[in-house]
Amino acid sequence: MFCEKAVELIRELHRMGDGQLPAFNEDSIRQVLEEMKALYEQNQSDVNEAKTEGKSELIPTIKFRHSCLLRNQRCISAYLYDRLLRIRALRWEYGSVLPTTIRFHMCAEEMEWFNQYKKSLATYMRSIGGEEGLDITQDMKPPKSLYIEVRCLKDHGEFEIDDGTVILLKKNSQHFLPRWKCEQLIRQGVLEHVIS
Repeated sequence: MFCEKAVELIRELHRMGDGQLPAFNEDSIRQVLEEMKALYEQNQSDVNEAKTEGKSELIPTIKFRHSCLLRNQRCISAYLYDRLLRIRALRWEYGSVLPTTIRFHMCAEEMEWFNQYKKSLATYMRSIGGEEGLDITQDMKPPKSLYIEVRCLKDHGEFEIDDGTVILLKKNSQHFLPRWKCEQLIRQGVLEHVIS
């Protein structure tokens, strides 16, 4: 049946929750594009036949195929656009370095788009807030306190805070740090906020 693969792409995204990125389904997209090519070629031959031989009974079939082409086009556009919105949201959630499991689900073009978006966002953040710039990805939720207690989930190495103090982040160690300095590490899964 026409358009089944295209609709399945949309259903695949719908089944995944927000914030999750399913693996890029290159096979289904290729199949939809092949179906679109076949529909277009059939329409072209029928249009030529209808024009030359005056067969008006082909017009409903041509319109139906054209509607299928448009539907497939809309479904692929919606699939790709939704994936880009999810990837953009992942930049705000995880920062400039995505976990390997998420990068594994992205195609090369999506990785290129992510890197360009990351650079554009970094350029914008450097352009505002004076000499040092302003990191607008910090404090996504208003903080209740400026310092928080964190536990290190994996060895990360040395971490320097504003006053020049160097802290060694070792697995299972706990620290009392400025919230804005450790939010990025919390999102990356290096630290976890200890709520007492």
